[in-house]
Amino acid sequence: MLTLPAFLVAIALLIAIHEYGHYRMAVACGVKVLRFSIGFGKPLLRWQANPTSTEFVLALFPLGGFVKMLDEREAPVAPEQRHMAFNTQPLSRRAAIVVAGPAANLLLAVVLYACVNWIGVEQPEAILSPPAATSLAGTAGILGGERVLQVGAVEGDLSEVASFEELRWALTQGAINGEDVRLVLVAKAGEAQREVVLALSTLETSQVDVDMFNRIGITGPLTQPIIGGLQADGAAAQAGLQEGDEVQSIDGLPMLDGQELRRFIRASGASGQVQPQRWQVLRAGQSLEVALTPKVVTDGSNSVGRIGAYVGSRPAMVTVRYGPLDGLQRGVTQTWDISALTLTMMGKMLVGEASLKNISGPLTIADYAGKSAGLGVVQYMVFLALISVSLGVLNLLPLPVLDGGHLMYYLWEGVTGKPVSDRWMARLQQGGIAFLVALMSIAFFNDIARLLG
Repeated sequence: MLTLPAFLVAIALLIAIHEYGHYRMAVACGVKVLRFSIGFGKPLLRWQANPTSTEFVLALFPLGGFVKMLDEREAPVAPEQRHMAFNTQPLSRRAAIVVAGPAANLLLAVVLYACVNWIGVEQPEAILSPPAATSLAGTAGILGGERVLQVGAVEGDLSEVASFEELRWALTQGAINGEDVRLVLVAKAGEAQREVVLALSTLETSQVDVDMFNRIGITGPLTQPIIGGLQADGAAAQAGLQEGDEVQSIDGLPMLDGQELRRFIRASGASGQVQPQRWQVLRAGQSLEVALTPKVVTDGSNSVGRIGAYVGSRPAMVTVRYGPLDGLQRGVTQTWDISALTLTMMGKMLVGEASLKNISGPLTIADYAGKSAGLGVVQYMVFLALISVSLGVLNLLPLPVLDGGHLMYYLWEGVTGKPVSDRWMARLQQGGIAFLVALMSIAFFNDIARLLG
């Protein structure tokens, strides 16, 4: 139920901030703004202080917006108003007006991240689940249950790890940059610390995709292998398992973590047939043996095992909160880091070094909008900040139909002393539109693939 409203609010807000950046800078530069519109199509609401002031419009389709300025290239301008036309402004003012939109999105992201840092957000503790033996974490000697205290580059400084999300972000940056990462771990409180190195440099850049953390072996925080809600007709309920049972072992193989248990259940159906299993569970302090046979179901093109129950407890959580100055500084850093990562990924996808599956379209964004809104205001703010960064960075790309394209024209004008010709501008516009259509087609295909998968 929240998906569509959360998506529309997010898009309308981010577009309004973007266009407001253009509007405020235009007014500051003495340019007359004729219309400020959120959305396209039939106007739903209009407001204008007087016949000569800016007309503010809320239109039917909120997936866009524009600021219409006085401009001799679009309509005749009276001689007494020519000094207020956009096209008559010095190059520096025109560039400032264009860059103000993306800058407003990036500034919004800083504010949102800072607010999240001040309010505090509950995140899983950085306690590792047992990795697959063949993963990078497994080969590095991580067993599961270790708490990550610090993370950093092999030759660089270490930084404290406040939560599992901070660890994931550090690993993402290391994988994107092709750098090995070292972790400082402690198995239990009071025990000696040790360091391990994750060989992220061995990952091919094309492997930096949604399955990256499976290859690394750090897919989620440690959870207890506890049985949650059961389906009445599921294999778990039919075998006699109860909510709250803690799974100790299956056929003598110890189960130390909820993710490990889920992997085992899923893999048990890979051959299409499942043999009865001996489950050792702990119930109210009593150890019991249960005979259970997972059901085999089809997941895409694969056969997997299912037991008809929620598996795994909620991980240990910690509230991450920062003071006024630290929270603001961290908001700036988060915005900068995500902007740099976005540009790096775009560059790698452009040259074929990263998968195009990383591109998301409106369906995925809408899905995440609904999910984040359902988790609370703080998580929705995090979502808005991330999308605002993406919108700001995307609009700065040197594509003719985007703000970055206009800046590219102004750079040419500044170097040569003359504007881009109408003929070349028309050609560049066509090329930019074709590129964006191709990009949107890929994003839409990825959205459909995710929904069907």
